[in-house]
Amino acid sequence: MNHPPRSRFQVDWLLSNLRWLLLLAVAIVAYINPEQAGATSSLLGLLLVGAVYNLGLLLLLAFRFFPRSLASISLLVDSFLAVAFLSVSGGEESPLLFFGLFPVITAALRFGWTVSVVTTSAIVIAYAYITSQQVGADSFSELFPITINALLLLLAALTSGLVGSRVTGLADKEMRDEEETELSRLRAVRERARAIYEMASMLSATLNYERVLDAMLDVSVLGLDELGPLAEQMVSIVLLFGESNLFVTASRGLSRADQNRHLPGKEGVIGKALSTAEPTLSAEPGRDPELSQFIGCQHLRSAVVVPLRAGFEFFGVVVFGSPATDTFSHDRIELLVAICNQAIIALQNAQLYQDLVAEKERIVEVEEDERKKLARSLHDGPTQSIAAIAMRLNYVQMLLDRDPKQANEELAKIEDLARRTTKEIRQMLFTLRPLILETQGLTAALKQYIQKLGETDDIAYHLQAQPVDDYLDTESQGGLFYIMEEAINNAHKHAQPTNVWVRLGIRDESFVAQIEDDGAGFDVAGVQARYDERGSLGMINLHERTELLGGQIRIESAPGRGTRITIRVPLKEKAPHA
Repeated sequence: MNHPPRSRFQVDWLLSNLRWLLLLAVAIVAYINPEQAGATSSLLGLLLVGAVYNLGLLLLLAFRFFPRSLASISLLVDSFLAVAFLSVSGGEESPLLFFGLFPVITAALRFGWTVSVVTTSAIVIAYAYITSQQVGADSFSELFPITINALLLLLAALTSGLVGSRVTGLADKEMRDEEETELSRLRAVRERARAIYEMASMLSATLNYERVLDAMLDVSVLGLDELGPLAEQMVSIVLLFGESNLFVTASRGLSRADQNRHLPGKEGVIGKALSTAEPTLSAEPGRDPELSQFIGCQHLRSAVVVPLRAGFEFFGVVVFGSPATDTFSHDRIELLVAICNQAIIALQNAQLYQDLVAEKERIVEVEEDERKKLARSLHDGPTQSIAAIAMRLNYVQMLLDRDPKQANEELAKIEDLARRTTKEIRQMLFTLRPLILETQGLTAALKQYIQKLGETDDIAYHLQAQPVDDYLDTESQGGLFYIMEEAINNAHKHAQPTNVWVRLGIRDESFVAQIEDDGAGFDVAGVQARYDERGSLGMINLHERTELLGGQIRIESAPGRGTRITIRVPLKEKAPHA
């Protein structure tokens, strides 16, 4: 389908409505003065033809189908109607001379004043010929009225042509302005989308949050410049929340002294942006109570502060400042907001990655500590025992010839030492992989563990357990076993107790375990204050493993008063009814 431009469509619609008015005026004149208007059947027929013709044009316009060739055809039809109305309504005395102006105006609005003059000339010639034939004029006095009317039509043609050309020019200019505005808008949208895409590509290439922030500032300037060249160099600052204040994390255009400044973020444009969670403009950054603290911001004449937030969590703000007053238009602010929102996602991903790296390093440290602990246990236990067995066997060889009776006694001692060494090794193997934990649950595993400990030392172990296994899943039982094994082993190795009590139970929809001993005890605050100077990570492991289960651990001890460790872990599901 051929859809006309908006300006030409408006002109055609206007002319069609004007044609209705003129046809109505012709009908009124014919009704009021039928004799002067020549209200014959011919005039009524012309009115009917004009009405049908105009109705057809309106239908074409309604369906937005109005090819340019149809404009020329309609001009010829309008000219024909004008001459026909003049012909049937009395020639020089016709009251319908005004209809002759319509094709003149039509030509002026559609084609310009040149076509309007040509159309008028054709109508005038036809009008003069028809009138002269009707009156049979052969003198100037008889042709004078015809000449006057012809001149009036020509003058109207010139006037309407000039006006029409002016109106058409204004309409075309308006159309071009609208097209240029729309093109500018589409260009801005395209550049904004391209800048966001480039930033997303750049940000996805790194998982270092400092590089993410640097890339955000670089892409922001590039994106703003794509929407229109920047008059002067901008200043940009990323301020993230520390423990209490905002601190500079990345910047462009700041001095070294400015980069070390801290802001409370509670006043001025920064405070407003954080309180409203919306980008906020400042017309005088140099007088802002917080931005003015930066030397690099004192010469700025406009600034926008974009909050960095994800959901209800604020990470900080980004400040963009310019020495020009009209830098931050609506499109540019939208671009900056989109870039900052994209950067927040990349920043979160970078932080998650850093957390994963830190967690990986922590797991490696824990594994290394476990290896060291196993090496110490092997060195202090089975390795020393096996070395002692080897020395005693050498001693027995010497006694076999000298004192066979004593040699037999030594062999009995060696056998007892070997049995105890075997038990220690089995206990270590059990600690590394307690199969009973997987088959029979936490309570049975702890029971077997303290039984094995009791076989190798003189400590009395007491297990007081309520039914807890059905309340815990397999993962939680495994984590709790290693926490309690670490606590029991600490008492076994360091406290020198006579008794160790292990208590298990369910309280207030939480699993609660206590490991208590009557040993030497220690100063909890003093040990934790300088724990990083020690070679072992036992207490750190207790805390970290409990936190991984979503629980809490409390250590109570004092020198000479024993130690009590309480572990509380919430149940993942409600406890079953008894």
